[in-house]
Amino acid sequence: MLPISPSKIAHIIIRARKYDADFPGAGQGRELRAFIENLNEDEQAALTAVMWIGRETFDSSEFEEAYATAKAEATAPTADYLLGVPMLADYLEDGLNALGISFEEAEEDINPSV
Repeated sequence: MLPISPSKIAHIIIRARKYDADFPGAGQGRELRAFIENLNEDEQAALTAVMWIGRETFDSSEFEEAYATAKAEATAPTADYLLGVPMLADYLEDGLNALGISFEEAEEDINPSV
């Protein structure tokens, strides 16, 4: 089981897409950064692991290894690292799909207060 809910990842995917399409200074980056920073350490490591799986740094069968690596090698703030990754939303969606989780289903479960 993922240490982060798929709906939180879906929320980040949606915000990351808005961030990528945003005009500088419109606030999407601040909102995305704040959301990631408010995740606990386990959730941030899981988010990084899902992104790595989507980027094919790890295979979906290696989630536990990716998760442990993300926890062990976290030297920079997770939000800084992830916001510096081009195509973050695509990698997260691909990672979810590789893990057998539908982005569309996860999106339906987004809690507006998340």
